[in-house]
Amino acid sequence: MDLWSPLSRLFPAVLLTWTLFALCFQLGCSAANTSTPWPLLDNGLQHTVQWDHYSLLINGERLFLFGGEMHPFRLPVPELWEDILQKIEAMGMRMVSIYTHWGFHAPTPDSVDFRTGAHNLTCFLEMARDVGLYVMVRPGPYINGELSAGGMALWSTTGAYGTLRLNGTAYTHSWTPYQDGIARVTRPFQITENGTVIIFQIENEYGNQWRDMNHKIPNWEAISYVEKLEDNARKNGIVVPLTHNAPNQNGRAWSKDYDTVGAGGDVDIYGLDSYPQCWSCVTSECGSQPPFMPEFQGGAMNPWDGPAGGCQERTGVDFVNFYYRDNIAQRVTMLNLHMIYGGTNWGWLAAPFMGTSYDYSAAISEDRSIGDKFYEIKNLGLFTRVADELAFTDWPAFYVIRHVQTASASEEWFAIKVNTSIGEFYVPKISSAAVLSGNEGKILVADFHFGNQTLYYATAEVLTYSIIDGKEILVLWTPSGRSGEFYLNGATTGTVSSGQSVTFVGSDHGVIVANTQRGGLTVLEFDNGVRIILVDRKTAYKVWVPALTKDPGVPVDQTALVVGPYLVCSATLTGTTIRWNGADLPTTKTNRSTLVATIPQPRTILVPKIVDWKSHDSLPERDPSYSDAGPAWVLANDTTSPNPAFNLNTTTKPYLFADQYGFHTGIRLWRAHFSVPADSTSPPTGVCLSIQGGTAHGWSAYLNGVFLGSWLGDANADTSNPTLPFPANSTLLRGGDNVLLVIHDDTGHDQGSAAVAGTAGASSSPHGTIDALRTRYNEGGLTAERLGWHLPNFNPPSSFWESRSAPSEGFPGPGVRFYRGTLPLHIPRGLDVSLAFRFQPPLDPEQNNNLGYGYRVLLFVNGWQYGRYYPSIASEDTFPVPAGVLDYEGQENMVGLAVGVEVVVRYAVESGFDSKGIEGGYLRGGWEEVRREYA
Repeated sequence: MDLWSPLSRLFPAVLLTWTLFALCFQLGCSAANTSTPWPLLDNGLQHTVQWDHYSLLINGERLFLFGGEMHPFRLPVPELWEDILQKIEAMGMRMVSIYTHWGFHAPTPDSVDFRTGAHNLTCFLEMARDVGLYVMVRPGPYINGELSAGGMALWSTTGAYGTLRLNGTAYTHSWTPYQDGIARVTRPFQITENGTVIIFQIENEYGNQWRDMNHKIPNWEAISYVEKLEDNARKNGIVVPLTHNAPNQNGRAWSKDYDTVGAGGDVDIYGLDSYPQCWSCVTSECGSQPPFMPEFQGGAMNPWDGPAGGCQERTGVDFVNFYYRDNIAQRVTMLNLHMIYGGTNWGWLAAPFMGTSYDYSAAISEDRSIGDKFYEIKNLGLFTRVADELAFTDWPAFYVIRHVQTASASEEWFAIKVNTSIGEFYVPKISSAAVLSGNEGKILVADFHFGNQTLYYATAEVLTYSIIDGKEILVLWTPSGRSGEFYLNGATTGTVSSGQSVTFVGSDHGVIVANTQRGGLTVLEFDNGVRIILVDRKTAYKVWVPALTKDPGVPVDQTALVVGPYLVCSATLTGTTIRWNGADLPTTKTNRSTLVATIPQPRTILVPKIVDWKSHDSLPERDPSYSDAGPAWVLANDTTSPNPAFNLNTTTKPYLFADQYGFHTGIRLWRAHFSVPADSTSPPTGVCLSIQGGTAHGWSAYLNGVFLGSWLGDANADTSNPTLPFPANSTLLRGGDNVLLVIHDDTGHDQGSAAVAGTAGASSSPHGTIDALRTRYNEGGLTAERLGWHLPNFNPPSSFWESRSAPSEGFPGPGVRFYRGTLPLHIPRGLDVSLAFRFQPPLDPEQNNNLGYGYRVLLFVNGWQYGRYYPSIASEDTFPVPAGVLDYEGQENMVGLAVGVEVVVRYAVESGFDSKGIEGGYLRGGWEEVRREYA
């Protein structure tokens, strides 16, 4: 057979149709081979991290950097961070990126915390170093992240610090302690000091460099601001490259390539975010793809009115397979996914449009579980980790195949002409045509080098390779039922060691091998010492390459190959015994010198039950006799404001904005006193309220203890303007003190870059009792919150609790009731277990039927607010709560809420990560006597 003839006679159907797109590029060319070599750059402060037109070089080695985003503050149990980091590394990724949260680390203008609990970023950076991941640190001050005020300290939004995100003196002073702190924490973990931090981001999505971009007229206030942030980082010892990420290409800001007039503020490395499937489940925003993508789409956030469970299918396996390969086709060499682990918006971290879940349809779910999306990313991640030639691309020798139309679902049979070191020819040669199915992308290699060996081409995709005992072991994958073919240099014969039959054809330069892939694994041995393993996609999902080194570069001769388990982060072998999840597994040696072990089935656990429910009324403020003279209350009588947005309103004074009085999060209570003359002939007949509280906000109003009305919320309305009639003349006291109470459930600040206007409402959150671990984002102004009924070891006299106890029973009429129960747990050792709380609608005690959706619920677990259940607005009804917040060996896990709830087991797996082993007592800080002052 003439192996180098065109293949039309072998399959005359379709070679390469116009509905396909092939982008080819050559890898590994040296700069000396180009007519105008790209200069190698650094920032002059260090030479460890360098860059050029192609990619980043670390210690002189070009690397394709594939990474993912997680936010430590969204998983406030430091002991769980390592589990996430190990899973990221197991995906074949080399980098983790983190936002850090100004408001979380600086709860007041005079305090900064980088030590307690989830504030301890030193712990995080140590773990990343020890796991073997490079780190990109992104401190803001503004980070967006679908967070209240975009992560800026809420106290900075009152107007007292001037215009935010500009160079004003007061605003500069406000962010300096936080930026000092994060830079000083990061400094010893830079790669220049034996750490793994390689990039430090300045600001976020801030495209204000130009007043007129087309005419390059600088915006000097914005430039000065960015330069102050850069100077702060350098002053505090940050020497790695500074970067910035732009939300789209319109701004052309902070890049030396765009700044042709020397305006200033330019960073070392410019990046661009991209969300081709839109960043939200309900809105559209698309972008393009430059060489560095600090945020490429890893999922989509789900707002209050989003679909149940988010929109996972839109960024699932097909999206991963297609778009991430297409990024490689666009020569992206630094790709960071937002998010790789989303986590939780516990408390009031989120912006108004967000609920408490930040699962983000990420590859690692909110409860830390993994599935097909994780595995699909791993298939590509392992490839990019062994194909560092991807970091130095011209053209043509890797081939990325996809449909021209991204939505095309057609199936196409094709051949492709490849350019190799032994000539140009069409492939496949001896098997049936390759197939592109639906929303699929393929990366086909030519002249692919692995160890001392070469594949001239392959129509199967490279999964990974490893060098073990000096022998190259290459893994190729093809979808089940499809043909695959490769041409191995340097071999003359091959045999099937185990698995399915294949076809071997000798040629001048080696052996051509063809097969039709079935399920499972086929092992081929060649006379040049190479072993090649052929797998289908699902088997590829369970191929793992744990690193035997902490080097994020992961040299191929310091890895192992493991096939079978649902996850492998590390492995230990002593003789022929594998140490697996803390237990020794005996092995059997095969004729391929591999070891086979049987893993026991995971144990099951019983679903725990919440017991010993108690309850108490949590709205004594509606009673006219209640005294609001204590320290929990502030007189709202300001007629001037540092916020210019407030001062534009000349009709409503005193100002009734909660931020004006130092209350920034959670439920706020307002009490207004007014009198009506005894002889009045025209007493007031109602009240008109104007309430601003973010989308999905809600409220209820009472006059002299009598319910007037409520607003359950609207996912699209951030204000409400009700007029409430007084129900009867007897409600209004003539000649005495009348009390109007408004209980206002605020949902947070917007993400704007100007001073945030605040929220209409006055909070009764306790002054001076900031919970250092949980911060002010955790609590609002309800009596139960102020007095600490939600905290562990709150232990009032038994007479305090009322007989009406079970949340499922509900309670008659409007009001706020606090329920407290205990969840005894005894989780076996050696299991990674995830528990969640799922809400059940309560019953009307008078009608014995479902109460419907006329309520809002806060869920507290051992003092942490881990759920906001708004059934009239959102479909989210299940809230995972991590180990550490829950004591897995505790008889007194405290659950506080205001409606029925059950505990569900999300998963329980045998694992080297033992969730019971978390010593999380420090995270479950309890009640303190000072709470009594805020009754």
